[in-house]
Amino acid sequence: MSNQNEHHEPSHKPPGRKEMSRRQFLTYTLGGATAYMAAGAVLPMVRFAVDPILHKKGEGEFIKVVEESKITDEPQEFSFELKQQDGWYASTATLTAWIRKDEQGKIYALSPICKHLGCTVGWNNDKSFPDEYHCPCHGARYTKEGKNLAVAPKPLDTYKIKIENGWVYLGGVEPNTEVK
Repeated sequence: MSNQNEHHEPSHKPPGRKEMSRRQFLTYTLGGATAYMAAGAVLPMVRFAVDPILHKKGEGEFIKVVEESKITDEPQEFSFELKQQDGWYASTATLTAWIRKDEQGKIYALSPICKHLGCTVGWNNDKSFPDEYHCPCHGARYTKEGKNLAVAPKPLDTYKIKIENGWVYLGGVEPNTEVK
């Protein structure tokens, strides 16, 4: 007969853990080390490619160029320096502008880049055509306001202007809307 009062003694062994074999340990260790080294090589390349995209674009800086009191109704050439960042290369570009006042005292700044083929125009530098901008490369001519007279298909571009504390500040170049 069976003894119904028989008590089964619970086993006092701690719950068993699944043991890791040496092969699994080496596989995990080598896999983790390889992933760590690969990330060390790949992440700098990814950052190099993506970093310029993540930089915020500025609203456009204005550069202090000349005192407002030095501007006359005759166009004058002024040079200024623009610090620029091209990807990871920082440089300083020297730019030029032709600045003048009109009869009402409004200040205009023209880009000296000819709209024909990109040469640099000069003011009053051709005796055959006085009081005009002239391009020495192909003979393009412009009025004092930058309107194209010969050869060039468009008028000279203008700089954005800001007057502050008696100084003329120039910003980015934009198409000339003053002349038709």
